[in-house]
Amino acid sequence: MITEDGSHTIYLPEMDEHYHSVHGAIQESVQIYIQQGLLQSTKNEISILEIGFGTGLNAYLTYCYAKKMKIKVDYFSLEKYPLTETDFLKLNYPDIIFPEYSSVFGQIHSADWDIFAEISPEFRLQKIHADLLNFQFSPIPQFDLVYYDAFAPGKQPEMWSDEILQKVAASVKIDGIIVTYCAKGTVRRALMASGFEMERLPGPVGKKEILRGKKANSVLPK
Repeated sequence: MITEDGSHTIYLPEMDEHYHSVHGAIQESVQIYIQQGLLQSTKNEISILEIGFGTGLNAYLTYCYAKKMKIKVDYFSLEKYPLTETDFLKLNYPDIIFPEYSSVFGQIHSADWDIFAEISPEFRLQKIHADLLNFQFSPIPQFDLVYYDAFAPGKQPEMWSDEILQKVAASVKIDGIIVTYCAKGTVRRALMASGFEMERLPGPVGKKEILRGKKANSVLPK
């Protein structure tokens, strides 16, 4: 499906849900995860966790912007249902944004799952084929930035429970950032209870608000 900014998204009829905003997949990802996530970090080397690899758009945009900014990235992405090659070959993101890195989009998708892939000397990727609900993070916080991009709470409420948000929060370093398109009060309060100082920010077209938090202290999962 073509969204309003000309970029593709994928529709899942069994969920009645799109992977991205119909108002524009690229504009949504850039404003939320790049502008309010990646560009808020002051680090030259950053470890990123993405919840929901999906179409690979966030990973591709992160590579492109990090390349421009000369940031070194270790990128981890959890996905329970990876796209097929037939699906990702149809996506037009490199035709619209950063065409000079178009080959990287294919590298990101063709990289093997569950092992580190060196996409470039500055960008390492580990796509993890796993269910977040059962995934065990390292007991030592390791992430500087989290893109929380699971399907909406109305479609996948289990991905937004206090328990799961607390588990993800425990994997984030002090002063680390979490950003998500979901601005529900229950999500904001769960992340606050997990040690984040939260703020509401203006959302992209079609979205009034988003959430961003900075880890102020560690709260152990119950």
